[in-house]
Amino acid sequence: MHQIFDSLIQFWGYTGFANCTFAHVVMILIGITFICLGIFKKWEPLLLVPIGFGIIVGNIPFTEGLNIGIYEENSVLNILYSGVRQGWYPPLIFLGIGAMTDFSSLISQPRLMIIGAAAQVGIFAAFLASQALGFTPSEAGAIGIIGGADGPTAIFLSSKLAPDLMGAIAVCAYSYMALVPVIQKPLMLMLTTKKERNIIMPKPRKVGPKEKIIFPIVGFICTAFIVPSGLPLLGMLFFGNLLKESGVTRRLAETARGPLIDVVTILIGLTVGASTQADKFLSDKSIKIFCLGLFSFVIATASGILFVKFINLFLKEGHKINPLIGNAGVSAVPDSARVSETVGLECNPGNHLLMQAMAPNVAGVIGSAVAAGLLLSFLS
Repeated sequence: MHQIFDSLIQFWGYTGFANCTFAHVVMILIGITFICLGIFKKWEPLLLVPIGFGIIVGNIPFTEGLNIGIYEENSVLNILYSGVRQGWYPPLIFLGIGAMTDFSSLISQPRLMIIGAAAQVGIFAAFLASQALGFTPSEAGAIGIIGGADGPTAIFLSSKLAPDLMGAIAVCAYSYMALVPVIQKPLMLMLTTKKERNIIMPKPRKVGPKEKIIFPIVGFICTAFIVPSGLPLLGMLFFGNLLKESGVTRRLAETARGPLIDVVTILIGLTVGASTQADKFLSDKSIKIFCLGLFSFVIATASGILFVKFINLFLKEGHKINPLIGNAGVSAVPDSARVSETVGLECNPGNHLLMQAMAPNVAGVIGSAVAAGLLLSFLS
């Protein structure tokens, strides 16, 4: 009987109930919140549901030494997490993004590319603010990239510059990607007038197949020569687009934008979520990162809108740009462009801005990768 009692005590010591702390409960509730937002609010469910469940997985209490935790060397979760830690999931995501993105709107309206560049101001503003709050230059660079609203780029850069902060940075970046409509719409309405919101832009010209094939080749060579350190992201982005537009690699393009990106999204979401173990995640630094990420995202959105308003001062009537597409300069494709379309239609049911907004939106993808390359060059 005594032996049975000792066995029960030993069993209890291995259960999650015996090892549970208040911090574990808090993180599990956060994970459940992410899942609910994804399912019931439909806020980026492909991101929030895997991340939310991953947060729950990562915060089930257990006894050290069982080789099951994400930070225990050679555990299953640790091996899956190596794609995040070593930065090879993000380029695969970029391959899929390239294979599903149509660059026609950017090719037909190259002047809108500068809006995507202007929105990257948020990245460098957060970089300076992070340093002012006591983060090292490398940590500040990894935090600043959150302003691009590009989860894969944030993971890639933080894996190189600030691996200890990668969990907080990744969750922060994906959270704000999911909250694009919530954060951007009030800013767009606040920073524009009714007259500006009603500006009608001409339809983009039709782009030929040869232009679509030439663009990823020339675009990659130009950007990679400027920022070679962005090679993994830029190379996969433009390669994926070439697979899509070449017309002879349809099967490869369908794989890249379908099964491949789906599998990698599942793995990246689950493992990023699981990396938020309470003892690693709940800290003053994490709170600062979320505040700085929001600051960066707000500045990026505002910069794009205000830059459009500025250049409109020099454009003639009939050639002005609707500042509602300035928000799309961040890298959240195509969510930011959809917000431009939605707000534009609310102000004028006949004013469709989606195609125009896609130009700065895809420019923002390229811009955030270039910004990441610049930061990596200077800080690594």
